[in-house]
Amino acid sequence: MGDNVRKLRCYINYDKEEQWLNDMAQKGYELEDVCIGYKFHSVDCENTIIKIDYRTFLKKSDFIDYCTLFEDSGWTHIAGSKNSGTQYFKKIDGNSDDDIFSDKVSKSGKYKRLSDMWLGIGVAYLPLYSVLISTGAIDANSIFHPKLLYLTPGLWEKTGADFLGAFLFETPFALMRGFSWSIILLVIILAFCFALKANKLYKKGIK
Repeated sequence: MGDNVRKLRCYINYDKEEQWLNDMAQKGYELEDVCIGYKFHSVDCENTIIKIDYRTFLKKSDFIDYCTLFEDSGWTHIAGSKNSGTQYFKKIDGNSDDDIFSDKVSKSGKYKRLSDMWLGIGVAYLPLYSVLISTGAIDANSIFHPKLLYLTPGLWEKTGADFLGAFLFETPFALMRGFSWSIILLVIILAFCFALKANKLYKKGIK
């Protein structure tokens, strides 16, 4: 086996991801695994076809049956697990179709499942965020007024070097105070944005 190469990328559009993976194969890097980035191994340059689906499974047996179904159709499962969602397949039978989906509705269905997943994450975090605000663990006003994260008495009345010294000293503590709510809020915002993007790709695909 040749040298291993790792790449860090993030995709919502599976069509673009497939194109990139196929381009990598043509350059001599075949996908081996996807876990905190993409892991490739060196091979002879080849015109391969990689396709992506999105599915999760409660039972391992269902996941095995799913992979076997594709194997029987000329596609081998090369990356993904029963809980990972994103599943990667490589065409191994030259007589098989060039796509793992039979029509545009089933092909676009992966984006609907992806959208539902991101929507579920966003909805799940909303109650947590509400509880933290209602209990006072997060000061809602500080979201729009970051100055409230600074607790040094009289900080904003200071001037010159006195202000700069006190401000720089307090800033790391202010960032830590705002870190928890900002991370949770970021997760919620990104989850809904990704859900919206995936849903648009779904609607575009079924037209």
